[in-house]
Amino acid sequence: MAFSMHSHSGQFCPGHAKDELETVIQAAIARGMITFGLTEHMPREEKDLYPEEITAGLTTAPLFPRHEAYLIEAQRLRAKYAGQINILIGFEGEYIRPSYSTLVNSFASNPCIDYFIGSVHHVHEIPIDYDKSMYAQAREAAGGTDEKLFEDYFDLQFEMLNVLKPKVVGHFDLIRLLAEDPNGDLKGMKGVWEKVERNLRLVVEQGGLLEVNSAGLRKGLKEPYPGRSICDVFLGMGGKLTLSDDSHGVDHVGTNYLGMIAYLKSLGVEEVWTLEGKGVDRKGEVKVKSVSMKSVKESFKP
Repeated sequence: MAFSMHSHSGQFCPGHAKDELETVIQAAIARGMITFGLTEHMPREEKDLYPEEITAGLTTAPLFPRHEAYLIEAQRLRAKYAGQINILIGFEGEYIRPSYSTLVNSFASNPCIDYFIGSVHHVHEIPIDYDKSMYAQAREAAGGTDEKLFEDYFDLQFEMLNVLKPKVVGHFDLIRLLAEDPNGDLKGMKGVWEKVERNLRLVVEQGGLLEVNSAGLRKGLKEPYPGRSICDVFLGMGGKLTLSDDSHGVDHVGTNYLGMIAYLKSLGVEEVWTLEGKGVDRKGEVKVKSVSMKSVKESFKP
């Protein structure tokens, strides 16, 4: 039972992703996905637009109407493909500053939403995964070292977890992507590692799912997000892992899934977890469901 809890389309994230939402879903079906989570980026404030969005001439004016259009289209596609794939409707939440909690909770209250991903892409209100230049700006704002920036990242993530309590936590250690040693073991930074363990304990206490995100491999890292040490500790705490390709278009759907499956096997993982939606009448509760890694591998079509 292959699945992914994290995806984007060019239709509703123009300038950031590619392709129509329907073709992304069709690609998921073709790759043997049984469950597929739609998680377009939530609208952001004007000063938080990415350079690529500004270059494309985007403003925040169309973001809220586009989000509403996304939810309408997602519901149409969920019904259209109901016999072929289980579509979950969600969004990727941001936590750039405390004011975002109101926005996230407002979007999450829509009855058609099954879940949202809790992610951190900014530290000191500066993007940390966009390019080296912006990462350097964030590092300077944090005090000039990767270690200090990592500490600030995990502190902001802890705040996000406490405030938003997401069902799925996105790319837990995204902060390492553009660091000087992106494949380094975070255990080597004592202050950082203490914050990592603190955050993981909170995810477990809240019953959240920690995504293993294959986009890390696509972006040149040796391991998916999160790294091995983090997964080991989280599993030792009784934490539950879920799967994501973090696709930004048809070409990314299921990318590096075999590598991710091998990674999880090396960690001794035999089961992962997904969500069951609210049902057609939207009156049910979203439930966590166990999925064997054996069934993931058997249904996935490279």
